[in-house]
Amino acid sequence: MDRAKTSLSEGSIGSDFLQLDVREAPPGGLADWLAGQLRAAIADGRLPVGGRLPASRVLAAELRVSRGVVTEAYQRLIDDGHAAGRGRAGTVVVAAPVQPPEPVPDRSASKVITALPGAEVFDAVRAAPARIDLTPGVPDLTAFPRAAWLRAERAVLDELEPSHFGYGDPRGAPSMRLAVSRWLARNRGIRVDPGEIIVVAGVAQALTLLGEVLRQHGVGAVAVEDPGSLGARQHLHHCGLETPPVPVDDDGVRVASLQAPAVLLTPAHQFPTGVVLGGERRRELMQWAADGGIVLEDDYDAEHRYDRAPVPAVRSMLPEVCYLGSVSKLLAPALRVGWLLAPPRFFADLVAAKRFADLGNAVLAQLVLARLMETGELERQLRVVRARHRRRRDAMIQALSESLPSAVVHGAAAGLHLTVTFDGEVDDVAVAAAALAEGVKVQPLSWHRQVPGRPGLVLGYAARTATEIAEGVAVLGRLVSL
Repeated sequence: MDRAKTSLSEGSIGSDFLQLDVREAPPGGLADWLAGQLRAAIADGRLPVGGRLPASRVLAAELRVSRGVVTEAYQRLIDDGHAAGRGRAGTVVVAAPVQPPEPVPDRSASKVITALPGAEVFDAVRAAPARIDLTPGVPDLTAFPRAAWLRAERAVLDELEPSHFGYGDPRGAPSMRLAVSRWLARNRGIRVDPGEIIVVAGVAQALTLLGEVLRQHGVGAVAVEDPGSLGARQHLHHCGLETPPVPVDDDGVRVASLQAPAVLLTPAHQFPTGVVLGGERRRELMQWAADGGIVLEDDYDAEHRYDRAPVPAVRSMLPEVCYLGSVSKLLAPALRVGWLLAPPRFFADLVAAKRFADLGNAVLAQLVLARLMETGELERQLRVVRARHRRRRDAMIQALSESLPSAVVHGAAAGLHLTVTFDGEVDDVAVAAAALAEGVKVQPLSWHRQVPGRPGLVLGYAARTATEIAEGVAVLGRLVSL
């Protein structure tokens, strides 16, 4: 008699491994059935080459079959070349049936860089191969302070109680909110109680939460700077909000042109032009807000300044501002840590939106980052990357003067990118697509416009060496002159 059948009604049956259930096996054919299930998993990739099969004793216990059934099935895989016994390493998959190659998605430059980019455009651009990536908004990722992070992480783990590994406050860890409040007071002139801070997964999530809550409050449109961030517009559109454009000049956004109930601004370093919101415009904005306007301040690139004095955050003068910040440009976007400050009328709804989005950011990263803030490591990191970014900014300005002397350079005093504009009939989308085809990744300025304007390119320099910058800009110069 098949011993596997004697205890099928006792307790749970089956294994989490491949969701195997012996009740699906034909009577008397357990080994054949199990070998077939394993071959199918190898064929469709659920068991990849190099993957280890469970120990025969463990799988037999989970399936409630004799160990001989499992060892016989494994031996059949070994005999037909799918697996090999590796002693203490167990039974390992060593070969899979030859499958026809899957079609490779068309990622040609003409498909990635288009005049009307869709919501997936930034994913496609990131995935596109390039020798020299001059994408804006990326810091020098090689400068991530690994040693300081590891020291802080070890110190945090040494101090943690078991309770800290449970679910936390959706607003964020208390020590992180305290560290952020002190960081903002020191570096951005913002005085805020830690209880008024919501820790979020970067500015992107802050925009999504705000979009959701503003719609709940009857807001149907958020005005945006023009030119202004395509990515920010996409987030607001995803929330069902309209994004009427407001023109930007050398003093920043033209507040007198605001018609929507809310506006999203990058006043410290406007993206992509790099201008600063001037004093008179700030006073106009404060009056506009006093009359009921809602201001969303993305404190973009505020820390990265080279040739100018610090610019205070609008939130430091206007407590009713919804303020968004993060460490993506200072440490790394991969951390997905930022903060959101909001006035009382939106705060409870934003906390609720954050709670139902993800129950709060991962706590361990918050605690490590809080320690870096409180010990001064983050300020030291800022000084290191600011000096490095300045050198690379200078290298790009030099390269532009040599290879694109007719281009007008914008935003050189701060940030992680430069914007160049051209006179004449330059198709910036075509130039960016041709550059990608030659292995150089840039963004066309027209992506960030809703109203037609001068063509141009947005060029990140922080993540590239001086040699790479010169080579990439030389390619651009040749393409623009064609």
